Amino acid sequence: MGRWTCCLCSRGADPLMLLLVLALGCDPSTAATASPPVPHVKPSYTFGRTFLGLDKCNACIGTSICKKFFKEEIRFDTWLSSRLKLPPSSLLSYSGNYTDDGKSWRAVDIRRLSSRYQQERGERRVCGALLRSPSCSLERALRRSPRGQRWLRAKRLTPDLVQGLPSPLLRCPSQRLLDRIVRRYAEVPDAGSIYMDHLAERDRLRLLYTLAVNSHPILLQMFPDVEGWPFPRYLGSCGRLALSAGTRPLRDFLGAAAELAADLALQLLAVLRSMAANDLNYFFYFTRVDAGTFGVFSNGHLFIRDASALGIIDREEGSQLMDRQQEHRDIFSCLTVDCQSAFVSCDSIRDEHSLVMVCQDLLPKLLAGKFVPPVQERVDAFLQRCARGFGDKQGAKEAVEELAELLKPLRSCDSRFAYRYPDCRYSDKY
Repeated sequence: MGRWTCCLCSRGADPLMLLLVLALGCDPSTAATASPPVPHVKPSYTFGRTFLGLDKCNACIGTSICKKFFKEEIRFDTWLSSRLKLPPSSLLSYSGNYTDDGKSWRAVDIRRLSSRYQQERGERRVCGALLRSPSCSLERALRRSPRGQRWLRAKRLTPDLVQGLPSPLLRCPSQRLLDRIVRRYAEVPDAGSIYMDHLAERDRLRLLYTLAVNSHPILLQMFPDVEGWPFPRYLGSCGRLALSAGTRPLRDFLGAAAELAADLALQLLAVLRSMAANDLNYFFYFTRVDAGTFGVFSNGHLFIRDASALGIIDREEGSQLMDRQQEHRDIFSCLTVDCQSAFVSCDSIRDEHSLVMVCQDLLPKLLAGKFVPPVQERVDAFLQRCARGFGDKQGAKEAVEELAELLKPLRSCDSRFAYRYPDCRYSDKY
């Protein structure tokens, strides 16, 4: 638009001409030259490589979902505020939203495998031990380590390669279990083989790093929800952030009404039964439980929210290492934990192991003071029997079976429990 002067804005101008000039964008109150309109710029949200952990790759989880971060198809809950800024990088987990079409959004959990303090301490330890420097390239240091060199040359993931890694998943490994890790590894596009030929060096290092720090995302990949396993769906990773379907932690429901508490307790007991007896003949056990270990989806369905404390014993093949783990410690054994931490003996894990822990630490908090006195007294008695565990003649299994029968008629069948409604009206399963 050329430069011109709005001379018609002076007194006495023809009204029709004045209207024409106004329609063309002339401001009658000034005689200044017109400026071209400023285009609307869409705000962009900058992800620092440090926030995502991409500055540490390939000593990270992976990059399978980074594009969605940069295309704003993954958003943190803080982006719903007016300031649209990233949350603190010091947090272990974040709530967010995820979309495939830009219109419908679903809740996701965005999780770090370890705290910022643990990461920094582990990196200093690695650099000091391997390169004699307080700071270094973590990837270069891990590649130089004896275990890293063996991983990069290996054709197959074997028990000797995981000896001494701190993850409960790998404390009692079988070859069948390790083959499943490689075959289901979702951070590579062509997974499916038990051999590691399809894994590039960066993929091998990422898999090793993830198993050494926190096996939570690996377990979600190995046992997907679409096959009926009680884990949230794994969506991918970017740097040191892993994404899965969003759940509310069980701690948010400790003050729930009686029928909801009964429903969640029954689901929790059902999950423990399925983890102890399943078609694959794997025995899952917890090394610790708390109110954040389990989570609840928006439809009321309870899942294992944090799989980092899950160990697995292969009842079909058995463990090929048993208690020789103590003999094989290296820098990967203490990236995020105390190097002197004692391993749990595979032989010491009993069938009631997880049941006793839940009866001691979780169910009393969920069920305390929820029911009328006669029922509450029976609930408390069953929990006390279960918590005594192996010393009780009747055992924890019998106690929780009786507790389940007591709780079943106390839960309601209505639309609040979408995961089982209206099926609960027609099936004895519920």
